[in-house]
This record gives sequence, structure tokens and C-alpha cells, in this order.
Amino acid sequence: MRKLIYIFCITAITAFFLGCGGNPENAMDVSEDTNVIKSGGQETVADDESQKDVVKVAVSSPDHTTLVAALKHVEYVDDLSNAGPFTVFAPTNAAFDKLPAGTLDDLLKEENKEVLKNILEYHVAVGGYKTEYMQDGQNIGMANGDNIKISMLGDKIVINETVNVIATIAASNGIIYVVDGVLLPPAAK
Repeated sequence: MRKLIYIFCITAITAFFLGCGGNPENAMDVSEDTNVIKSGGQETVADDESQKDVVKVAVSSPDHTTLVAALKHVEYVDDLSNAGPFTVFAPTNAAFDKLPAGTLDDLLKEENKEVLKNILEYHVAVGGYKTEYMQDGQNIGMANGDNIKISMLGDKIVINETVNVIATIAASNGIIYVVDGVLLPPAAK
């Protein structure tokens, strides 16, 4: 029995060394190679062939750099890179420019992070709300717990009676409605 255990141990050690290229120091290289994997969520996956998710669409748009900066500031990039589906009402840079002077700078301050999160969450609905299924007067529950109101004016979609949808983009994990204004949540009651 002792001889059998001895043979087993010798075989295991030999297999280990052969797996490491005969050099036990290579065993350390294996663990170091695992550091090649980027830390982060779904947004770190490199895939140039599949349809882009909502974050990758926004990142690739020169008209949404302000929105992307805000999402990064509140650390929502990973969240919106996940499976979804999401419906995102994505304000353009010009939409953010319509805010009163200094508003965006104030929102990007660390002490206002929760306020910015609330505003960004008011632009995202969990679920895929396709245009053909939207109805005039429909309310959609947003990620922050408040609702937006949809108005259908012919082919035109208007949100909360003031913000226009100017484009619709399909993404792998939802739908993006490009909007010409920033949606501001109702005041807390």
C-alpha cells in the first residue's frame, strides 16, 4: 500500500512539473496570466461584431459625451451594460446645454452625486418599450420610481409634454430614444 501511495505522489509531482514546462517557477506565471482579464463588468467585453449595448452606443456617439460622463461619474456604466432590457431616454449634449448655466457643473460635484443619480435613473426604464407599443397618455415607470408620460402626436413622441424623441436606436440590451431635453424628476413630496 505504501508503494502505491509513493507511486501516486511521484506521478502527481511529475505531472505538475510537466504541466509547468518542467520549471516550477512557471506555476507562478499561470496565476499572473489571470491578471490579463480586465476588472469591471459587461462593458469590458470586447466584441466588434455583435450589436452594441446601450452604453457602447452612447460612448460611440459624439452627441452623447455629456451623458456618458455623467454615467461614469455615478458609476452606472456597468449597470446599463448588463442584459436588460432597458429603455433609455438619452439627452444629447445640446439637451444638457439647455440647462441653466452652472447646473451641470453642480450636478457633477461629489456632494450632488445622489441628485445626479436620481436624474439619470429618471431617464431609464427597465423593459423594452418599443415605439409601436407606446400609446398616447401612457405612463412608464422609471428606475428612480417616478413615471414619465408619453404623448403621441402623429409620428412624434413627446415625453412629459416638453421633451421630444428625435431618434430611436436599437441596442443589444434595449432601446435608446435620443431626446432633445433633460428629463427632470418631479419634486419630492
